Amino acid sequence: MTDEGMLERIATRRAELDLLEEELVTQLAEVRVERDELVVAGRVVQRISEQGFGEYLSLAPPAPEVQVGGRSVLLIPARAAGIDPDVLPQDYQRLVAIVREAAVSINYEYKNVMLRA
Repeated sequence: MTDEGMLERIATRRAELDLLEEELVTQLAEVRVERDELVVAGRVVQRISEQGFGEYLSLAPPAPEVQVGGRSVLLIPARAAGIDPDVLPQDYQRLVAIVREAAVSINYEYKNVMLRA
Protein backbone atom coordinates (compact mmCIF):
# COMPACT_ATOMS: atom_id res chain seq x y z
CA MET A 1 0.00 0.00 0.00
CA THR A 2 1.29 3.44 -0.87
CA ASP A 3 1.82 6.23 1.62
CA GLU A 4 -1.00 8.12 -0.08
CA GLY A 5 -3.40 5.18 0.30
CA MET A 6 -2.46 4.77 3.95
CA LEU A 7 -3.03 8.49 4.61
CA GLU A 8 -6.47 8.26 2.98
CA ARG A 9 -7.41 5.30 5.20
CA ILE A 10 -6.20 7.18 8.27
CA ALA A 11 -8.18 10.28 7.30
CA THR A 12 -11.30 8.20 6.65
CA ARG A 13 -11.02 6.43 9.99
CA ARG A 14 -10.47 9.74 11.80
CA ALA A 15 -13.62 11.14 10.17
CA GLU A 16 -15.57 8.04 11.27
CA LEU A 17 -14.27 8.41 14.82
CA ASP A 18 -15.11 12.13 14.85
CA LEU A 19 -18.71 11.30 13.91
CA LEU A 20 -18.87 8.58 16.53
CA GLU A 21 -17.50 10.97 19.13
CA GLU A 22 -20.22 13.52 18.28
CA GLU A 23 -22.92 10.84 18.62
CA LEU A 24 -21.51 9.69 21.95
CA VAL A 25 -21.29 13.23 23.29
CA THR A 26 -24.95 13.75 22.37
CA GLN A 27 -25.95 10.44 23.96
CA LEU A 28 -23.95 11.23 27.09
CA ALA A 29 -25.66 14.61 27.39
CA GLU A 30 -29.06 12.91 27.07
CA VAL A 31 -28.09 10.33 29.70
CA ARG A 32 -26.97 13.07 32.08
CA VAL A 33 -30.25 14.97 31.63
CA GLU A 34 -32.27 11.82 32.29
CA ARG A 35 -30.10 10.95 35.30
CA ASP A 36 -30.67 14.43 36.73
CA GLU A 37 -34.42 14.01 36.19
CA LEU A 38 -34.29 10.69 38.02
CA VAL A 39 -32.50 12.34 40.94
CA VAL A 40 -35.37 14.83 41.19
CA ALA A 41 -37.95 12.04 40.88
CA GLY A 42 -36.15 10.13 43.63
CA ARG A 43 -36.32 13.17 45.90
CA VAL A 44 -40.05 13.50 45.25
CA VAL A 45 -40.63 9.83 46.06
CA GLN A 46 -38.52 10.18 49.20
CA ARG A 47 -40.56 13.18 50.36
CA ILE A 48 -43.83 11.40 49.66
CA SER A 49 -42.53 8.38 51.58
CA GLU A 50 -41.40 10.50 54.52
CA GLN A 51 -44.68 12.41 54.69
CA GLY A 52 -46.82 9.31 54.44
CA PHE A 53 -48.45 8.07 51.28
CA GLY A 54 -51.94 8.40 52.76
CA GLU A 55 -51.45 12.14 53.14
CA TYR A 56 -50.36 12.34 49.50
CA LEU A 57 -53.46 10.46 48.33
CA SER A 58 -55.70 12.77 50.32
CA LEU A 59 -54.39 15.66 48.19
CA ALA A 60 -55.24 13.91 44.93
CA PRO A 61 -58.57 14.72 43.28
CA PRO A 62 -61.12 11.92 43.48
CA ALA A 63 -61.14 9.49 40.57
CA PRO A 64 -63.80 10.35 37.95
CA GLU A 65 -67.03 8.37 38.12
CA VAL A 66 -69.77 7.69 35.59
CA GLN A 67 -73.21 6.13 35.82
CA VAL A 68 -73.46 2.62 34.36
CA GLY A 69 -76.74 0.75 34.78
CA GLY A 70 -77.81 3.20 37.46
CA ARG A 71 -74.62 2.66 39.50
CA SER A 72 -71.60 4.91 39.98
CA VAL A 73 -68.38 3.29 38.75
CA LEU A 74 -64.83 4.61 38.60
CA LEU A 75 -63.48 5.34 35.14
CA ILE A 76 -60.00 4.49 36.40
CA PRO A 77 -59.77 1.77 39.06
CA ALA A 78 -58.14 2.78 42.34
CA ARG A 79 -54.47 1.83 42.44
CA ALA A 80 -53.43 -0.73 45.01
CA ALA A 81 -50.51 -3.09 45.49
CA GLY A 82 -50.85 -6.49 43.87
CA ILE A 83 -53.51 -5.49 41.35
CA ASP A 84 -52.83 -6.81 37.87
CA PRO A 85 -53.02 -4.38 34.91
CA ASP A 86 -55.54 -6.79 33.34
CA VAL A 87 -58.27 -5.18 35.47
CA LEU A 88 -57.74 -1.90 33.60
CA PRO A 89 -59.76 -0.95 30.54
CA GLN A 90 -58.15 -1.96 27.22
CA ASP A 91 -56.93 1.56 26.43
CA TYR A 92 -55.10 1.75 29.74
CA GLN A 93 -53.64 -1.73 29.27
CA ARG A 94 -52.18 -0.54 25.94
CA LEU A 95 -50.71 2.51 27.67
CA VAL A 96 -49.13 0.33 30.37
CA ALA A 97 -47.63 -1.91 27.67
CA ILE A 98 -46.22 1.09 25.79
CA VAL A 99 -44.66 2.53 28.94
CA ARG A 100 -43.12 -0.82 29.88
CA GLU A 101 -41.70 -1.25 26.38
CA ALA A 102 -40.25 2.27 26.46
CA ALA A 103 -38.69 1.62 29.87
CA VAL A 104 -37.02 -1.55 28.59
CA SER A 105 -35.77 0.29 25.51
CA ILE A 106 -34.42 3.21 27.55
CA ASN A 107 -32.69 0.83 29.96
CA TYR A 108 -31.15 -1.08 27.03
CA GLU A 109 -29.90 2.14 25.39
CA TYR A 110 -28.51 3.41 28.71
CA LYS A 111 -26.56 0.18 29.24
CA ASN A 112 -25.16 0.38 25.70
CA VAL A 113 -24.03 3.96 26.22
CA MET A 114 -22.40 3.13 29.54
CA LEU A 115 -20.61 0.11 28.07
CA ARG A 116 -19.16 2.27 25.28
CA ALA A 117 -18.04 5.04 27.64
